[in-house]
Amino acid sequence: MTKEYQDLRSARWYAPDDLRSFGHRSRTMQMGLSPEDWEGKPIIAILNTWSDLQPCHMHFRDRVEFVKKGILQAGGMPVEIPVHSLGEQLLKPSAMLYRNMVAMEVEEVLRSNPVDGAVLMGGCDKSTPALVMGATSMGLPFIYLPAGPMLRGNYAGKTLGSGADAWKYWDERRAGNISKSEWQGVEGGIARSYGHCMTMGTASTMTAIADAWGLCLPGASSIPAPDVNHQRMSAACGRRIVDMVWEDLTPDKIITPASTRNAVTVAMATGCSTNAIIHLIAMARRAGVPLELDDLDAIGRTTPVIANIRPSGTDYLMEDFYYAGGLTALMKELSGKLDLTAMTVTGESLGTGLKDAQNYNPDVIRPLSNPVYHEGSLAVLKGNLAPDGAVIKPAAMDPKFLTHRGPAIVANSYTELKQIIDDPDADITADHVLILRNAGPQGGPGMPEWGMIPMPQKLLNEGHRDMVRLSDARMSGTSYGACILHVAPEAFIGGPLALIETGDIISLDVPNRSLNVDITVAELSRRRAAWQTPEPRYQRGYGWMFTKHIEQADKGCDFDFLRTGFGRPVPEPDIH
Repeated sequence: MTKEYQDLRSARWYAPDDLRSFGHRSRTMQMGLSPEDWEGKPIIAILNTWSDLQPCHMHFRDRVEFVKKGILQAGGMPVEIPVHSLGEQLLKPSAMLYRNMVAMEVEEVLRSNPVDGAVLMGGCDKSTPALVMGATSMGLPFIYLPAGPMLRGNYAGKTLGSGADAWKYWDERRAGNISKSEWQGVEGGIARSYGHCMTMGTASTMTAIADAWGLCLPGASSIPAPDVNHQRMSAACGRRIVDMVWEDLTPDKIITPASTRNAVTVAMATGCSTNAIIHLIAMARRAGVPLELDDLDAIGRTTPVIANIRPSGTDYLMEDFYYAGGLTALMKELSGKLDLTAMTVTGESLGTGLKDAQNYNPDVIRPLSNPVYHEGSLAVLKGNLAPDGAVIKPAAMDPKFLTHRGPAIVANSYTELKQIIDDPDADITADHVLILRNAGPQGGPGMPEWGMIPMPQKLLNEGHRDMVRLSDARMSGTSYGACILHVAPEAFIGGPLALIETGDIISLDVPNRSLNVDITVAELSRRRAAWQTPEPRYQRGYGWMFTKHIEQADKGCDFDFLRTGFGRPVPEPDIH
């Protein structure tokens, strides 16, 4: 369908010959614009997540000018609108606490203003799902502009990966194997340009998912942030969104069950972050696609990891991935597992966008015959300890822990956990299962990335670098190790994790996807009767609303009232 000017949303504000539209036009002219700027043109919102406290998006203040240029070139009117940046590093207690708030902001900003389409500028972990969730719920044509990964880290001739090497060298620092000056050298060299993490962490995972879903220009997610091609891509996004408005290419035509399976398949093949599961479920459900944990696990079982990118891979980072051909090359290798007829923001099929893709380095982007790991990046575990599911990343753990039985050591808070991990004389062995609870969506609050539980000092001193760790929290996608996460229901609301005691035997069986505690039903019932509901984390404000409406990890941690089927669609605003 091709729209005419009178069909545009913005025309409702500007076109009528009445007093209200007179006010809209006169106030727009107050900003130095003229009727020639908007008459007959779509108005494009550029939702910019730039912030002085957001290092991943520092270049967006520049990139937005390229987006505006592209919109003007294509005959549209650009309007830049700031939204919350969701900076992962500095925002406390967790960016996840505010993902849904930003999704609401995006939806309402687009609904309440005279705009016809949107360019979403994001990249840091939670910004991608927040922007996509809100824009999908609104339903206007949109295109996603990924921030791009930063350059490789470097110190003393060694290539450093953001996040992953921070954990690695911190363990060595605590074990006394590197000096303070060496640690400071790593600190200064691990993040040396703007852009998001250059490992296959949550940021690279989520932008790759948006790309595979068809929400980006093909391969846009792989371009390093400082590369001049990122500027050209930004302008191209501006040009394309104008045509998308005229074509009425809305997200419901792009986010379908078929494209969702594509996105999950690509995520698994990249060695994706465990956070992908929560965000994929939430984003899909905003589009009315009923994605479940079991769907993700089923696709993971048949999709090998072929992106040899840390932390699941060994030597390479996102810069290498781009030079090897990027996401389009990876999707070309996966083409037999993808629905190539799925529509993308280009207005053409996924297969058309992959036609000219090439793999320039088969060690970085492996063929299916030579994968990094034989199954997908993530596995979903269930059992009496996690009846609604838990998540583990088998590709990034010591294989000896794929099946494991060991006694629990339980920490009720991060403060208690630190006492255990910092005690050089702790009564702990590498066979123990170290548990952190009360760190889920409500318990955290906001399900912070505390699930990357550091190795205990005693075990580091003994030479150990991995053990089974278990939590209802999340962990950074740049992390690695035998960490079981997202245990649902969480302990804070009385899930079985709340009933575990130190000394209980935990049984993990990744091949059979099970996670159990060896306790009788009668004993669990006795403990449940003695359990007391903790005080809510919040008594007022946004946190109170979060506590009342947040869903559990297996459902995507969205607010219940934002689900597609919660109520009637929100109508367009009256203009009076």
